[in-house]
Amino acid sequence: MALERTRENWRKLGRSEKWITQRMNRTIKEATVQRYHYDSHNQLRTHLNDFIAAYNFARRLKTLAGLTVYEFICKCWQKEPDRFILDPIHQMPRLYT
Repeated sequence: MALERTRENWRKLGRSEKWITQRMNRTIKEATVQRYHYDSHNQLRTHLNDFIAAYNFARRLKTLAGLTVYEFICKCWQKEPDRFILDPIHQMPRLYT
């Protein structure tokens, strides 16, 4: 049932959306499955979640004038620090936190 819904949704996508999806899948495979060996499915799932979080955090967005989300927040903080309770520079997520 779920596979049928996935196939139906795939057919509804346009050509450019399919290309973006395929490119992202290839990027994920190259960065995870093809590069590392996992002892368990849970280990793969954990690494995949970490990779996607890092990828999305570092991604530059057109709607933010080519800035990452973090860079945009820091830029806003420099312009209007009164709107923030905490300094965003000290809130940057790091590996193993």
